[in-house]
Amino acid sequence: MPTSPEQLTRYEKIESFVKGFKLSSLTYKRVMSLLDEEMKNGLRSQTNTYADIKMFPTFVRSLPNGSEKGQFLALDLGGTNFRVLLVKLDGNSIDIQSKTYLIPQKIMLGTGAQLFDHIADCIAKFTRDHGLLGERLPLGFTFSFPCKQEGLNIARLSKWTKGFRCEGVVGQDICRLLHEALKKKTSAEIEIVAVVNDAVGTLMSTAHGDNNCEIGLILGTGCNACYMERLENVGLWEGDYSYPEQVVINTEWGAFGDNGCLDFIRTEYDRELDTFSINPGKQLMEKMISGMYLGEIVRLVLERLTTEGLLFRGIDRECELFERGRFFTKYVSEIESDRDEFFRSTKQVLDELQVENYTTEDCKIVRYICTLVSSRAAFLASSGLATLINKLGRPEMTIAVDGSLYRFHPRFHNLMRLKIQELVKPGLKFSLALSHDGSGKGAALVAAVAMRLRDVKQELCDNGI
Repeated sequence: MPTSPEQLTRYEKIESFVKGFKLSSLTYKRVMSLLDEEMKNGLRSQTNTYADIKMFPTFVRSLPNGSEKGQFLALDLGGTNFRVLLVKLDGNSIDIQSKTYLIPQKIMLGTGAQLFDHIADCIAKFTRDHGLLGERLPLGFTFSFPCKQEGLNIARLSKWTKGFRCEGVVGQDICRLLHEALKKKTSAEIEIVAVVNDAVGTLMSTAHGDNNCEIGLILGTGCNACYMERLENVGLWEGDYSYPEQVVINTEWGAFGDNGCLDFIRTEYDRELDTFSINPGKQLMEKMISGMYLGEIVRLVLERLTTEGLLFRGIDRECELFERGRFFTKYVSEIESDRDEFFRSTKQVLDELQVENYTTEDCKIVRYICTLVSSRAAFLASSGLATLINKLGRPEMTIAVDGSLYRFHPRFHNLMRLKIQELVKPGLKFSLALSHDGSGKGAALVAAVAMRLRDVKQELCDNGI
């Protein structure tokens, strides 16, 4: 804390530039109320067209029951790399082998054909390396971008996010595009049984061993959530109403605020980040929470404080701190991991950014800015989860969480746990569970459950039932 009058004035000025990140509990409750209303608009058939939160039914009707058996492929595509997995299930026993492949920037910004050909090439190599040629392999496809699903294995891309901009894919069935690429690239008999996003995979993975899990959350490059909803509340549902009368809903809540309803909490830094993003005016809640953006928000604040003469006095304006996108979100986690007065991680980050002649006071301010930005992100995510917990009203609830931001940030778990406890209705208990390999294992489990239900249906038909 400042001790001298000069320091007091400095900190008072800094506070005037960052006060927008400090939101009251009443403000977060207002966010919850707005989110609840927006989710209702997404669920209603008469309001879904103009709703920003699309609340897509995923056609995943059942969670794992432990009887799933067999050998399954899983494909996890959701960022700048993707994974191919071979998952062997035998009840509660699971064996997973996987390999990660990179997606070059030119492919992220190229054509859809280039993207899916690249993915199919990698899957073909994976099946060869694992001796799977000639095998019949059901595949669960985790595709972590907004889609409108028309069936368990039919999903049309609504829009690209996370830096992707492959032409010719929006509006197309991504399963068909992958299937056509696989036919060209491999001789293995691969059937795309199910397509899910990473939130659904995360939910399925944790639900495999926890019957109280009905919510999945991703806090990584992007931010999204899913949950199990009663069919009677899903106005968009066009499938059958057979038991169980429920379906997992992919909220796509990253778009919350795109209609302007969150403008009252957005800061000048949020607006600048949005203006220079590849999708201005879109995914506004995600831009305040996810790992793709938090580092840049911190950088913008540090840049402003430096320009105002409140930080890094005498800094070289050519250093990398002034370069857009150069302050990575991993820096935020590293800086907040500093627990003593030596600021080892903070100093290492500043050195990497070519900041010279910084003081211990500068390091304190940098860490403070990181805590403000990450705390707001954790509290906004908590507001979303509290809204879902209150909506479901279960006496005990497990929330499956995955993503690099949640995994590696030193305070996110505890910040969220405390804020959710403050926001949920009295008497409702919850726990946050780190999902292990949700987007990979979870996709395979969706495929396994689909195959199990298909076998049951076939058996009933064979018996004339």
